[in-house]
Amino acid sequence: MTSDVTPRTYMITGPEPELWYRDLISCLQATFGTLVARAGADPLAVLGSGWSFLHLPGDVRSEEFYYPCPPGESDGADLGAALAPHHDLHARWWQPADQDDLWREMREALADDRPVIAAVDNFHLPFRPAYGDVHAAHLVVVYGLDEVRGLVYVSDAMPPAFRGAVPIEAFLRSWGSANPTDVQDAFFSDSRIDRRCLDVRLGASPPPLTPELLGGFLRADVDGFTTATAARTGLAGFDEFAAELADRTRAGDADALRDLYAFGWGMQAQASLHGELLRRCGREWDEPALAGAGRAVEAVAHAWTGLRITGAHGLGDPRAASSDIAHHSTVLRGAYAGAVDAVGAVAGRL
Repeated sequence: MTSDVTPRTYMITGPEPELWYRDLISCLQATFGTLVARAGADPLAVLGSGWSFLHLPGDVRSEEFYYPCPPGESDGADLGAALAPHHDLHARWWQPADQDDLWREMREALADDRPVIAAVDNFHLPFRPAYGDVHAAHLVVVYGLDEVRGLVYVSDAMPPAFRGAVPIEAFLRSWGSANPTDVQDAFFSDSRIDRRCLDVRLGASPPPLTPELLGGFLRADVDGFTTATAARTGLAGFDEFAAELADRTRAGDADALRDLYAFGWGMQAQASLHGELLRRCGREWDEPALAGAGRAVEAVAHAWTGLRITGAHGLGDPRAASSDIAHHSTVLRGAYAGAVDAVGAVAGRL
């Protein structure tokens, strides 16, 4: 298939994308939430129904949008399925196939009324606070391309939030950035952008969330936390992760703390969304125990803050931070155990 490369404007139809955001989430959940909302579904119900723990040693990348995907997929890791295991959400990474026509796939997606999630480097985007100052891997939603005026329309719900046009030259620099090592951001620099994009598809329209449906989701989630597997999953997987983190920190391994910050954000965001969903459903369905379970899961999200921030501040001297890392790991483990018990107790009543 060849593209029509005559300069023209490609815009999605209807309203501009919703700026969907919650505290504790990253650009990954924000961009997916924007596209799920555009597909006519409730982002909180889709992204918040699943809750798990999965750590893949050696897999963590220095990107704000890193998220562990279960291995063994025949066609590669499916980021959408990892984020929303109970829904028909799928996502695949792609890059322009023709270096002489970088916009071909983007034109085709927009002409098909499909916004695209693009990886970018904040250093080159005029609306980001890090513009011209700090390199960091980030995600934005592209919803329009005006090749006549030289503009790309992007939506970014992450504070300070932006929706509008940026010069095409600035976007190309950001989209194709080497994202070099930056001492000002030890966690999300040093990871090439390489014009990566995500094609996100929500299949069958999700049915309304009912107590019976949510109860099934929760039982599956609790099973994931309490069933032993060969991978680092559930509570046993957290124990392996925490033990390795403690050993590496005591040995002065700063990379362990870099990985902790990026990896932990995904786990923190998922717990935050799951807890909010349970609280909302508990209120709407007059189920106080369900709301209480939601608060317990949110406590997990907040306990991740102590561990991640301690790791960030300990980067210069991991050995000195090792006792605090051990303490916050213990606090987080207790929060996980309490939340799994609370969710398991209420799941049987729904």
